[in-house]
Amino acid sequence: MEGILGSFERMEHEYRRQLLHAAFGFLILLFPFIGPEILLLLSFLIIMGLSFLPEDSRVCRYLYKKPLPGSRAMLTSSANEGLRSAKNLAFAVFILLLISSLLEFTPYRFPLYVIAGAIAISTFGTSSANFIRHRKKLQSLRSEPVRTGAYEGYLLPSSIVLLAVGIITAYIAGNWLLYWQEVAVSPNMIFFIAVIGSITGALFESIPSRIDNNLSVPMGSGMSMWLFSSFGYSVPPQQMFVALVFSLILGYLAYRTKIADLSALFSAALLGVLIIVFSELFWFVLLLTFFILGGIFTRYKYGYKESIGLAQSKGGMRSYENVFSNSTAALILAILYGIYPQHAELIIFAYLGTVATATGDTLASEIGTTAHSQPIMITTLKPTQTGVDGAVTVLGELAALLGSMVIGLLAVLFGKVDAVFLALFITTAGGFLGTNVDSLLGATLQKRGLLSNSGVNFVATFAGAIIAGALYLLLV
Repeated sequence: MEGILGSFERMEHEYRRQLLHAAFGFLILLFPFIGPEILLLLSFLIIMGLSFLPEDSRVCRYLYKKPLPGSRAMLTSSANEGLRSAKNLAFAVFILLLISSLLEFTPYRFPLYVIAGAIAISTFGTSSANFIRHRKKLQSLRSEPVRTGAYEGYLLPSSIVLLAVGIITAYIAGNWLLYWQEVAVSPNMIFFIAVIGSITGALFESIPSRIDNNLSVPMGSGMSMWLFSSFGYSVPPQQMFVALVFSLILGYLAYRTKIADLSALFSAALLGVLIIVFSELFWFVLLLTFFILGGIFTRYKYGYKESIGLAQSKGGMRSYENVFSNSTAALILAILYGIYPQHAELIIFAYLGTVATATGDTLASEIGTTAHSQPIMITTLKPTQTGVDGAVTVLGELAALLGSMVIGLLAVLFGKVDAVFLALFITTAGGFLGTNVDSLLGATLQKRGLLSNSGVNFVATFAGAIIAGALYLLLV
């Protein structure tokens, strides 16, 4: 009973901290009325004030659990952690404001409405998420006092709350600045970057890391919002909302079926929104085909692959690293498609090549390792052991060929290419050759420790895009 009461007391202090954390977000209200230099100085003074705040001050005693009689250890530990998080948030805001000040008179301006949105996401959004998380934990303690290990179950609902509150408050913050400063930016752009920044914030919060969320969330959200605001590209809010809901639903299904973890869910949602907005739904469906096939064949003979030490970790569940290493090239090409429609056909074929490479490589790895024939090293063609970087098998090569061909067939079935046989040839060749570039990189750079497995996938998918694009230019 004493442990439960202690948990309730810690919850009470947690609520106080989250209210104070959210209150920092009201700094946004000052943005239209004081210059960036004053804001920069104010954030610096907050950092200094937090740095010199005594750990046993009244503020710390109010915000953190009181120590046991004769002991300051609990208060000191909690206060250290809490003050460090608060300083990290103030430091992140200081860095964003500093960048904005340095770039004010350059073509690469960092608008204040972007910083305001990032602050809203990392204060109102994260505080709401933490409130929900701790509230659910408290409810769990009340109903099932002996239950432990339930924390993981609170992450998804709290992350969704962060996303929703972040979008709403970032949109309000952006429009607050536009109302007073009369900046020539459309509400569509404000909503567009609010969604991008909030998904990025939820993604950073979901990634297990030693970096404090109060540093990674505002910096990640701010930088992503700045990047996409600089394109000057936006869509109507209703289109953005549909893209967001569609991407989240598909990401959630992957999460529920244990194909993806929480970080992969938000990575896929971010990719989905951007790909749908800059290109069209088909492009995202094509990328989802790769993830679905990858998830299915990762579990193909999983017990056997696990017994020989070659199975994917976490039961084959994908993380954000898998998503970005295999999809960054696809994302860039989708964005280029929206910005440079005059090169649409070339970009489509390059996109087919990169997705075919990701699909072919995954199927080659997951199916090829189950082959009973001895693999050979791609660089020497000499026999080697199964699972060695750069090892290939006939079964794996056939899997790569068929996986690449599936992507080409989908493009044909969806009517996205006119020349059927040309599309099948370019997509299959691009995917097959890109897969073997992956094997070649594995046998050379990865074996020497110059590239990780994710790095190899990243480079190989770009190689598949280049090969498919080059074949298109040669044959058309």
